[in-house]
Amino acid sequence: MRWIRRGLAALLLLTLLAAAAGALYAWKTLPAQDGRLLLAGARGEIRIERDAHGIPTIVAGHPLDAYFGLGVAHAQDRLWQLETHRRIAAGQTAEAFGAAALETDRFLRALGVRRAAEAQWARAAPSTREIVEAYAAGINAVVAQGGQARAPEFVVLGLQPGRWEGPDSLAWAIMMAWDLGGNWSTELLRLRLAQKMPVARIEQLLPPYPGDAVPATADYAALYRSLGLGPDKVAALTRGFDAAPPSGVEGVGSNNWVVAGSRTTTGSPLLANDPHLKLTAPALWYFARLKAPGLDVAGATMPGLPFVVLGQNADIAWGFTNTGPDVQDLYLEQPDPADPSRVRTPDGFAPLQASQELIRVKGGADVPITVRRSRHGPVISDAGGMADALGAKPGYLLAMRWTALDADSDPIAVGLALQQATSVDGFFQATRGLVAPMQNMVVADRAGRIGVISPGRVPVRAPENDLGGRVPAPGWDARYDWTGFVPEGETPRRRDPAVGWIATANQRITEPGYPHHLTHEWALPYRQQRIEQMLESRPKHSLQDLSAMQMDARSLAVQKLLPWLKRAQSPHPLAAAAKAQLETFDGEMAAGQPAPLIAWAWQRQLARGLFADDAGEALWDKALASRSFQDTLEAVLARDDASWCDDRTTPAAETCAMQSDAAFTRALDELAARHGRDVAAWRWGAAHVARSEHRPFSKVPVLHRLFELRTPVGGDSHTVMAMRVGLRPDKLTGDLYDVDHSASLRAVYDVADRSKSGVVHSTGQSGIVFSSRYRDLVGPWTRGELLPLWPQGAPAAVLLVQPAVK
Repeated sequence: MRWIRRGLAALLLLTLLAAAAGALYAWKTLPAQDGRLLLAGARGEIRIERDAHGIPTIVAGHPLDAYFGLGVAHAQDRLWQLETHRRIAAGQTAEAFGAAALETDRFLRALGVRRAAEAQWARAAPSTREIVEAYAAGINAVVAQGGQARAPEFVVLGLQPGRWEGPDSLAWAIMMAWDLGGNWSTELLRLRLAQKMPVARIEQLLPPYPGDAVPATADYAALYRSLGLGPDKVAALTRGFDAAPPSGVEGVGSNNWVVAGSRTTTGSPLLANDPHLKLTAPALWYFARLKAPGLDVAGATMPGLPFVVLGQNADIAWGFTNTGPDVQDLYLEQPDPADPSRVRTPDGFAPLQASQELIRVKGGADVPITVRRSRHGPVISDAGGMADALGAKPGYLLAMRWTALDADSDPIAVGLALQQATSVDGFFQATRGLVAPMQNMVVADRAGRIGVISPGRVPVRAPENDLGGRVPAPGWDARYDWTGFVPEGETPRRRDPAVGWIATANQRITEPGYPHHLTHEWALPYRQQRIEQMLESRPKHSLQDLSAMQMDARSLAVQKLLPWLKRAQSPHPLAAAAKAQLETFDGEMAAGQPAPLIAWAWQRQLARGLFADDAGEALWDKALASRSFQDTLEAVLARDDASWCDDRTTPAAETCAMQSDAAFTRALDELAARHGRDVAAWRWGAAHVARSEHRPFSKVPVLHRLFELRTPVGGDSHTVMAMRVGLRPDKLTGDLYDVDHSASLRAVYDVADRSKSGVVHSTGQSGIVFSSRYRDLVGPWTRGELLPLWPQGAPAAVLLVQPAVK
């Protein structure tokens, strides 16, 4: 018995030692927030004053030290996020995550994000380079100092932090432009659909913006047939594209509005902004304040970038939404049958630029990849190994022309200028030179002026371009080349409208008669319409009114389809209880109610019932199942279109009413299986859960619940409180209707009294899972509560960063 007691005692001692070691490690991962920190590269003393939520105020005697201090704060709180940003943009994720990430790396290497960033860095202005280098020096100094233990992601994956360099910041800016611009994916979808149906039917499935005519476009389905581009060749051409980072996701967008003093309770302008982006843990945004001679600005920074992207200084406040211009075109390139290293051009065959790269793979052999560039841009079909495959059997390649890859693009210089502007006119001037991403920027100044400008480089296409940039075009035909760009001074802009407010929500921003084409692919106007309703609902608005508007969950889109749902009939035993819940439902997407869940389950089932038979199950699951088809459903049901409502896979002739009834029955089967048979107990928020994904541990069953952040929410894809409804089952959990894109931050600004301005983002300031600030903003974000952007009290902690003695 004695040896048993001794063994148990030893086991207990080992357990306690392990727990103590774990606690010590967890504590060591947290950054120093007070006292002194000696770092090489600082010019003078830098004060990093953190408030109760971990938001730093960086006070320096020189602006370059303020940017150095921002790099320090980012590295202390978000080093793993910086590491993932650097690796994603460089196509180096397989080196950290293994073979599962290889195809994504192949695509990003073919796209050439890092190569483009290096070209842009070589042309960047000396003033921009100086600031970026100071910021990078702050990051690298924290890593080199080594006083903070590596975050658990580094330890689990056996990695050391990489060195941050100037091109890494530009590369991440390009990746943000990628996230916001998805026209290439719509072109690709039309190419795939052209293998299944005629162009006229594609135009019904992917209809134009409400009120617009169908764009005049050549019969591209016939064009592809004439080129011998059938389903097999399309599949080979697009192999590897499924691994591309998502872009152009339905629900990615933003809201912003600015109200003139004539329409506010303060008599001065108020401004609101909530950009809708991918929810991540930690959040994409990191709040900070920068104070130095000539620099006094606060707001949302982004780890990897050395400036305040969205925020307020002493004179102005500003906010962005995505314009979504068509700045990506795909081109079919035809290799020379006698020499596949050359492709056909309007002037004969010309050589491709080619280089060799090596992708390192954790736990596997290195993978060489040939990357090429045509006169249009990177050959993205090389992501699927086409460079090697077509060496022996020439076919077609696919190249991309995209403004964000242009060598003269310098979004960092523009971002730095915007945060220094002191008036609406000065802000407009500061936007000059922006290439991508094009944004709708609202701004207000202390003088009482308001404005909006949408700067960016937008291509001009020739009148004889009968494909209009809507589908992949023959790269050897000069009529499909861009002929120039919209003049910089002629992109949309307005100042001080008589109505007393300006709002954008990714809807069409051009007025009738605007002379330039920006895009055919505006977001549906429901959020904009609801914002306008609320702005016109009262003569004057307070800052609290603007904050409440951001949390509005009335879905005008659901209201459009609701009459069909309420008329639906079903023999299902739960149908009567479900219809009882729908009787008083008016489109208010409350998390605690069953009706929103019933509505979206029905819409999902109805879209599949109407359109999957035409597209085919494989294409539906690959490219269409995540779409709501809101506008298509409205149009098909409004005209009672039997050509879509009839199921081609059955001998019967189904009507739209029959399809609606069947979708209702399938929806009730689905919901009963997932949520039980008590309809009154169903809750929208039980399924509609905002999910902040962690890279890469959201994909690891043992770890995802620890690192991933979840919270039940209301709203939907079309409410002002935008919560994109996920229509694909989660790969790990199988959950439906969760939210992966939403308001990544919310901000309201009082231009006259900035102590009243408030902000919140979706997780917490820290990216270290052991920190109390990893998830402390989830609750306030869910409830619509804001933190003071400019706190008045004493800081909770003060860290003095001082130059290390060499």
